[in-house]
Amino acid sequence: MSASAAITAILIALMIGAMSPGPSFVIVARNAIGLSRRDGLATALGMGIGGVFFSGIALLGLYTLLAAVTWLYVSLKVAGGLYLIYLATKIWRGAASPLAFDATQTGLNGNPRKSFWIGLSTQLSNPKTAIYYGSIFAALLPQHPPLWCYFALPPAIFTIEAGWYTVVALCFSSRRPRELYLKAKTWVDRVAASAITALGLRLIFTAHRVGL
Repeated sequence: MSASAAITAILIALMIGAMSPGPSFVIVARNAIGLSRRDGLATALGMGIGGVFFSGIALLGLYTLLAAVTWLYVSLKVAGGLYLIYLATKIWRGAASPLAFDATQTGLNGNPRKSFWIGLSTQLSNPKTAIYYGSIFAALLPQHPPLWCYFALPPAIFTIEAGWYTVVALCFSSRRPRELYLKAKTWVDRVAASAITALGLRLIFTAHRVGL
């Protein structure tokens, strides 16, 4: 796989991950519904910054170690694949459940600066996000990526993370789009779960191919 193709695959996989339901989704939607559109957008910005942090850790820290320890690289692929399948199973099982918002938080006064830090801290404190990033990079990025990858990936990932959660904030601060999503939630979640499962299986079945 060429570096360009690998970057494209990584960005697609991260987009799928960002779109799957989780605490980040709920926080952005809750702030957009219960506080204001500005608070939802500020929260989305925090999520984008958190994504850049995880991409930097994956690029600068993880691969320095993996390049020297092949068995760890293979082990991470298998462990990451198993985790993704586990995560997809949870998403599938919860697909039919209504989206739960913390009613005790919806009465707070809007504060975009506070909402930004809530978004950033939610992203950084979620171990599932860190594992997901590590899994994706281990599966798709070459062990020795060209230099341009280090400069291209962080802003692209910020665009994906902040961009998706901006869409969430805009949708959930408007009545009609919110109603449409909630009606289609079961199928949206199941499509996301299926895509994550396919990626997890790919990690496991290609674990021995260290050069991927």
